[in-house]
Amino acid sequence: MTELLHAAVSPPNLLATGLLVFVLLYWLTVILGLLDFKTLDIQTSHDFDAPHHAHLDTDASHAGVSWLNHALAFFNLGRVPLMVFLSFVALPLWVGSILLNYYLGNESWLLGLGLLVPLLIGSLLLAKVLTLPFVHLFAAMERNHDEGAQPLGKVCTVLLPATHERLGQASVQLRSGAPLMLNVRAASAATELKKGDTALIIDYDAARRCYLVEPYDAL
Repeated sequence: MTELLHAAVSPPNLLATGLLVFVLLYWLTVILGLLDFKTLDIQTSHDFDAPHHAHLDTDASHAGVSWLNHALAFFNLGRVPLMVFLSFVALPLWVGSILLNYYLGNESWLLGLGLLVPLLIGSLLLAKVLTLPFVHLFAAMERNHDEGAQPLGKVCTVLLPATHERLGQASVQLRSGAPLMLNVRAASAATELKKGDTALIIDYDAARRCYLVEPYDAL
C-alpha cells in the first residue's frame, strides 16, 4: 500500500493521480448532495454552437466548430454526462500510468508526460466503449423526464440569449420541484430573445434536441 501511494505521488504519475483525485472528490460532493451529477455537464447538438459571446463568420471557424461537434459526439459526450465519461477516463489512465512507469522504472516527470499522451488516447477510446451502455440509459431518462415535465405551452424565462440559429437556455417553473432548465431556440428567424425575456414554449425540435419558443408578450 505504501509503495502504491509513493508511486501515485511520484512525478511521472502526478497528473494522472490529480485527475483521479478530482473525479473522486466530485463524486463525493454528489453523494453528499452538494452538487448534482450534471453540474459540469456540457450540451451538444447536431449543429454544436460556439459560446454566445463569439460570432463565427468565417468558413474556417465553422469548420472548427463542426470538427469539435463530431469529436464530442464520437466520444458520446452530450449523450452521457461529462463527469461519467471523465470517470471512465481517469481510472484506466491512472492504472496505466502507474503500471507503465513502474515496469519501465521511470522516475522522470518529462518521460512520464510523454507516456501520458498515448495512455490518454487509449483511455479516451476505452471510455467511449465503456460508456456505450449508458447512452441508451441516459437517453431514456431524459425522454422520461421531458415527457413527465411536459413544458410545451408553458411560459419560460430566458437565461441565455437565443435566436433561430443560436442555442440559448431558459427556465420554466413547473407545479412542483425546482425550475426545469431547457435548451431553446427562437421559432422565428427574425426573433431574438434576450436574457430576462419571457417566452412561450410552442414546440420541440427533436433533430436539434431543443425547444422552440416565441416572445410571450408578442403573442
